[in-house]
Amino acid sequence: MTSTAAPPAEESTAPGATGTGAPASAEPADRHARRFGLPVAVCLVMGNVIGGGIFLLPASVAPFGTISLLSFAVLTLGAVALALVFAGLARRHPRTGGPYVYVRAAFGDFAGFLAAYSYWMTAWVSNAALAVASVGYLAVLFPAVGEHKWTMCLAALLVQWLPALSNLAGTRYVGAVQVVATVLKLVPLLLVAFGGLFFFDPANLGPFRATDQSPVGAVSASAAILLFSYIGVESAAVSAGEVRDPARNVGRATVLGTVGAAVVYLLGTLSVFGLVAHDKLVASQAPFTDAVDTMFGGTWGGTLVAAAAVISVVGALNGWTLLGAQTPYAAAKDGLFPKAFGKKRRGVPVVGVIVTVVMASALTVYNYTAGSAAVFESLVLITTFTATVPYLLSTAAQLYFLASGQRDRVRRGQLVRDGVLAGLAFAFSMWLVAGSGYAAVYQGVLFLFAGVLVYALMSARRARAAGTAG
Repeated sequence: MTSTAAPPAEESTAPGATGTGAPASAEPADRHARRFGLPVAVCLVMGNVIGGGIFLLPASVAPFGTISLLSFAVLTLGAVALALVFAGLARRHPRTGGPYVYVRAAFGDFAGFLAAYSYWMTAWVSNAALAVASVGYLAVLFPAVGEHKWTMCLAALLVQWLPALSNLAGTRYVGAVQVVATVLKLVPLLLVAFGGLFFFDPANLGPFRATDQSPVGAVSASAAILLFSYIGVESAAVSAGEVRDPARNVGRATVLGTVGAAVVYLLGTLSVFGLVAHDKLVASQAPFTDAVDTMFGGTWGGTLVAAAAVISVVGALNGWTLLGAQTPYAAAKDGLFPKAFGKKRRGVPVVGVIVTVVMASALTVYNYTAGSAAVFESLVLITTFTATVPYLLSTAAQLYFLASGQRDRVRRGQLVRDGVLAGLAFAFSMWLVAGSGYAAVYQGVLFLFAGVLVYALMSARRARAAGTAG
């Protein structure tokens, strides 16, 4: 399925360049480093998009009625448009770094740094949030986990460090863990998504609009909950340097992974709506558990879903830990992050992995030991904004490339098509920013401004190095 050759070393692409940044030389072969084939790249996208939140989504949007399915459909169109834009950008610049690479090529070092900085912060804070969320599911499987704060903290740390160790072992093992985790978590989800259709009862659906809001208001309100369901569509693009034939496979993996996640989301939510009575679903704390119990009877559904949720979180952490290291790696290669981030071992940026998991672990420990969880909650809130910054800048970069004519000669119809897709993706990214909320945008912007100091110091160091070399 995959080549045994190690990922090649990427060539830096200068700001404004329109080349592909094709690899210039290959790293020494390492049996622990293996480039991802298309199936692994697809699993990377699906595994990162579908985290633990899917197991609560049906209950979260049920209060709005089945009109929330319309919201999901609209969001899916936006996510697919974004995926197609990333596919086009990856063909142009098939290098590790994804949004950072595209933004820097279009707008220069400063914009590229902001994309890398915001993406890296999003990765490690999100990892902490995922690990903390997994503790509730672990407590279902092992009740002793939930008895004390210290056992909960240790469980959350274990969930973070196991994927980190698979990353440190090499890309060969990252890919294997990602495939296994994605397959295992999809089994119960597909069981409900497709199997649930055979037990579907329209009487359970409830009203189309369950609130007093207008149709537009109900769609917007439910969409605000669902907006971040597709964060992670860029996963294959960020790891392009580790994907075999990236100019071809990154785009395919991005689109296939996004569409696959959309099928699971939409059919899964629809099936749960038809399996669990609306009044029960609105109050449900475990909608997929209720759905499985309805399909097969008994009460074993909770154990199955809890196990699937833990596996889902571990898979997402495995992928996001890699992404949290890949973006600083690309920026370090261009002198915009410390040099230590730019070194690989076994195909993995080791320092990036370690720093990402240490930062996430520190935040996790703080969450369980501090008297107040306000800092943890604030950081998680900030990431609802910082996650959208690379999307907005990447879609703007694609519009720049199209409008400036920096592309191969194509038919006018294809140019119009790409322009429309980029426009839709930009609008979707703006919707994500707006959906973050005032507090997240305010605090997120402050965080980005704090990064200006880091950029100034790194730029000064690079200038000194250039002066010495001259």
